[in-house]
Amino acid sequence: MSRTTAPTPSPEPTPARPLRADAERNRRRLIAAAQEVFAERGLEVTLDDIARHAGVGVGTAYRRFANREQLIEAVFEDAVQRINARAEAALTHEDPWDGFVQFFLTTAQDFAENRGLREVLLEGSRGKNHAAFARVRLAPTVTAVMERAQQAGRLRGDIEPTDFPLIQLMLGAVTEHSRTVAPELWRRYQVLLLDGLRHDRDRPSPLHHRALNKDEFDQTMT
Repeated sequence: MSRTTAPTPSPEPTPARPLRADAERNRRRLIAAAQEVFAERGLEVTLDDIARHAGVGVGTAYRRFANREQLIEAVFEDAVQRINARAEAALTHEDPWDGFVQFFLTTAQDFAENRGLREVLLEGSRGKNHAAFARVRLAPTVTAVMERAQQAGRLRGDIEPTDFPLIQLMLGAVTEHSRTVAPELWRRYQVLLLDGLRHDRDRPSPLHHRALNKDEFDQTMT
């Protein structure tokens, strides 16, 4: 009797590998989503939360970033580059004081509007390595901006580069405590701080936000 040979099954089609452009596009979507989520909610969010906000699958998120720490590093590497670029722009400003003020204000706004940026760069709440990295990258340029304004006789001569992040931390604390009562309150105190930093002030600058009333103050402090 002849033996019937069973047909050889066709091989399963091999899934096409994702295009490199698609992978990079998903990576950028995840970073953009993380920037928004970190800014609003701080760093205590999961990679799953960020994937949902980006509109990509959780598996895609974990293929691009092994864990949340890798994503934090990518997000804040971008932030440090942005801050450094602003400091370099301040160095090219025609007026050294105006260059310093521009850098001070844009950096203060970054920290006021981005809770995650404050946590990682000023508070060090996600480990000291991120804050240390930022200091190493930013210190030379920020120092140059301050020294240029001091040499022009516009910035107080007794201000040190180590004062700058602490001043920003103070503004960040105001933002954190008042964000549900008066989210723009930090602008009032940035003017007061800048007046205190000036060497050649002949009159107080106008404040950009009113003081809190008693009820608002009580809400803010509690």
